Amino acid sequence: MANKPADFQEADRAQVSLLAPLEKRALIWLAHRMPPAVNPDHLTLLGFVSLLGAGLCYWYARYQPMALVAVVFFLITNWFGDSLDGTLARVRNRQRPRYGFYVDHVVDMFGTFFLIGGLGLSGYMSPGIALAAIIAYFMLSIEVYLATYTIGTFHLSFWKFSPTELRVLLAIGNLVLLGGVTHGQIGGASYLLFDIGGVLGILGMAVMLLVAVVKHTVHLYRAERLP
Repeated sequence: MANKPADFQEADRAQVSLLAPLEKRALIWLAHRMPPAVNPDHLTLLGFVSLLGAGLCYWYARYQPMALVAVVFFLITNWFGDSLDGTLARVRNRQRPRYGFYVDHVVDMFGTFFLIGGLGLSGYMSPGIALAAIIAYFMLSIEVYLATYTIGTFHLSFWKFSPTELRVLLAIGNLVLLGGVTHGQIGGASYLLFDIGGVLGILGMAVMLLVAVVKHTVHLYRAERLP
């Protein structure tokens, strides 16, 4: 903390997702039992490598569907590394707020690109839908980071959904694909199941983005109202 600027104030964390209470208890339990040789950077790296592995397995699932099982495994290890790194730092009182925030989200940026990019190359989701999902995710992320800087609150979830719930939904989708259900029917037409899920996800992120933009713009306008 000695090199922390006097005017730097760490943002409050807002986590109100469905699984947050259970997840928090689990992470604290795990953090207290982690070997001393394991530090938060190791867990951050594990989270990144897991997303890279998940993306590669999605691509390989185009040729071998059983690779979807490996995707589920990598989603679990990604949760372990990505969710536990900050908790471990707080439990051990070894926090580096600026470094941790920056590195964690740069890693998420690249990792998400690999994950959704691999999904777009898997044959289970159309490349155009995957590209639109990446754009929507990055736009929502930019809004979150701007709000973190200007308002001082870092939102880890929206409308009871966080990356943890999204990992669970993605894992369930993989198991459905392994069961042989690759398409869904809408209005008598057949669409890829992950295309349907992708479009719903894009629409959800678009609504979240618009609501957040309006809410935060009004908040900042009122906070800095001119005489």
